[in-house]
Amino acid sequence: MSVPDMALDPAIVATLQKVTTATLTTVLLKKGLRNVWIRGTIPIRPGQPRLVGRAFTLRFVPAREDLATPESWGSPISTRAAIEDMPAGCIAVADAMNVTDAGIFGDILCARMAKRGISALITDGVVRDMAGVLGTGLPVWCRGAAAPASVTSLTFVAWQQPIACGGVAVFPGDVIVVDQDGAVLIPANLLDEVIPLAVEQERLEAWIMSEVERGVPLPGLYPPNAEAKARYDADKHKF
Repeated sequence: MSVPDMALDPAIVATLQKVTTATLTTVLLKKGLRNVWIRGTIPIRPGQPRLVGRAFTLRFVPAREDLATPESWGSPISTRAAIEDMPAGCIAVADAMNVTDAGIFGDILCARMAKRGISALITDGVVRDMAGVLGTGLPVWCRGAAAPASVTSLTFVAWQQPIACGGVAVFPGDVIVVDQDGAVLIPANLLDEVIPLAVEQERLEAWIMSEVERGVPLPGLYPPNAEAKARYDADKHKF
């Protein structure tokens, strides 16, 4: 499977930064995709911005004692080497197998990612050196923190391969949108279809909220019946 160009059009980024992950799950559900919300991705600090980027994938497997050693950190196949291969603007998505007793990245690795312009780290695992990670400024969504190093429970084996993160199949180059509700995946081949639908869904929901604020009852409004749709069509240029 070919990997799409990792650079996203700035116009696409700007558009998706205005679309909530909740809206995207609704739009993707209508397209028949139910499993797109990456479980366990919680922001490490309140107020992290909504971010958009191509997925740069990393894969861990269970630790094996001959491979998961401190010496492995200097191997050509290592998290250190993977970080140097990440293009600026991507979102690193790490399959840590939902392991929560070993941190896959700490402050030094996160500092390097921030220095290289990586947009964010998303993982179904945890980080270590939490105070230091916070100090790097790198936006991170994960399951929490743990002091032990990754090699106590995990072996890093590859990057830019299909992974399973938080129960979701993530392919290199898929688009990730992440906000305070967590991370949502847009399949790369559906991006052009999803964007106009997401923009329209946001416009519709803004109109519905305005109707709620002026006291309109929900039945027939959300979802809108034919009469509500007619009123929306007349008003949507305002939203």
